[in-house]
Amino acid sequence: MTGSTATKRPRYGASSTRSRFREAVNDFSGRSPARFAVLIFLALVALFTVLLSLPVASAKGTATGFADALFTAVSAICVTGLSTVDMATHWSGFGLTVIYLGVQIGAVGVLTLASILGLVISRRLGLRSRLLAIGEADPSHAHSGISGSSQAVRLGEVGGLLATVAVSALVIEAGLTVLLFPRMLLSGIQPDKAALQSIYYSAMAFTNTGFSPDPRGLAPFATDYWFLGVLMLGVFLGSIGFPVIYAVTRAIRTPGKPRWSLHVRLTVVTSLVLLGGGAVLYFALEFSNPATFGNLNVGDKAFQSLFLSTMTRSGGFATIPIDQLNGSSMLITDMLMFIGGGSASTAGGIKVSTIAVLFLAAFAEARGNDSVEAFGRRIPVDILRLAVSVVLWGATTVAVATIVILQISGATLDAVLFDVISAFGTSGLSTGLTASLPDAGIYVMAATMFMGRIGTVTFAAALASRHRRQLYTYPEERPIVG
Repeated sequence: MTGSTATKRPRYGASSTRSRFREAVNDFSGRSPARFAVLIFLALVALFTVLLSLPVASAKGTATGFADALFTAVSAICVTGLSTVDMATHWSGFGLTVIYLGVQIGAVGVLTLASILGLVISRRLGLRSRLLAIGEADPSHAHSGISGSSQAVRLGEVGGLLATVAVSALVIEAGLTVLLFPRMLLSGIQPDKAALQSIYYSAMAFTNTGFSPDPRGLAPFATDYWFLGVLMLGVFLGSIGFPVIYAVTRAIRTPGKPRWSLHVRLTVVTSLVLLGGGAVLYFALEFSNPATFGNLNVGDKAFQSLFLSTMTRSGGFATIPIDQLNGSSMLITDMLMFIGGGSASTAGGIKVSTIAVLFLAAFAEARGNDSVEAFGRRIPVDILRLAVSVVLWGATTVAVATIVILQISGATLDAVLFDVISAFGTSGLSTGLTASLPDAGIYVMAATMFMGRIGTVTFAAALASRHRRQLYTYPEERPIVG
């Protein structure tokens, strides 16, 4: 009897300790979901920095410098694709595996990842974990709570959304791998190498990262439209957003006339407009540029223009030297990278729904309408205020980083602005500036990637309380605007 009792006490004590730990995590995540997510994000960056600093992670068997290891870790977790070293030759198999895992974790999203970790710890998806997941699926909840019945993803659907995140990533990447593998075999690549590169490319496309395992980049496949088309498909699916994928899969499971939410409609329509508009502009602006599309026939120019437009969404792959684009094309690319992809997607930027809301507000003002409307729905004023805040904070981040990098590097404004926006929008396209920056500039670019990935709304919510009650109002007075 005594022996039996003695063996039970440690189990009870361990169980009690784990229970208290779970309750502490739940309490902290419930009080400040955004801070909890940012802390998890920083912990992941620290962990992957240490792993990439190890000699075993380098192809030469030597330790990688802290600045390069940190930048690569942030770039992987932020699914950006920028690098300060040659990704294909610098890292060993272990290092590439670490980067691959970092990209997959980063693609899940900061708040969604925090939700999953909270689920593992608490063994159930409670209200607080659901709030965390909703924060990633609909960042406006970090600003205004969960009130309202017209939200993009309702509270009861979060469990399904989390399952969609995991399953869709697995299924889409597997499908892309199946499409890429035979094409690589036909190009003469050995089966084992072709399999590994197919898995790697599929992950880098869907996560919108853009790292290439080949030292030549996409040069061997620059005219392979099957290969490039599969990459475009992966980038588009990754950038459209998990809420949209969730809505589509739900419509497939329940045949009939689907009722798309306003978020889904805005995201799909705006994404297609930006994709097509970007392709048309690149076709026109680069038509006679011999360093890019000038020597191609009309059909090749059209395809390559569409490919470049797709990659600006956050894809990061390139078949042409980006620094050889005309100044007008670089400005268009800056704009597209700053906008990015859909909310709760693997893409970065201010998101297409944000820019859509701002344009709808401008049209409503021009027409003299009191409310902002789209697809038979009225958009609340607080969403408009949030959209304005996201753009202003994003522009401020880009402006400050650009000024600092200009001072550090002494490079030209167009090159610095391009790479800074690429970092903020987690695009990965580069003029070559990032790889030549000193350590101080590398740290600034890493911070820019961090801000771009976690989102300005999340970062603001992490630094301040979400609600502040004000029991009085000031007299109204209208300043002159415009």
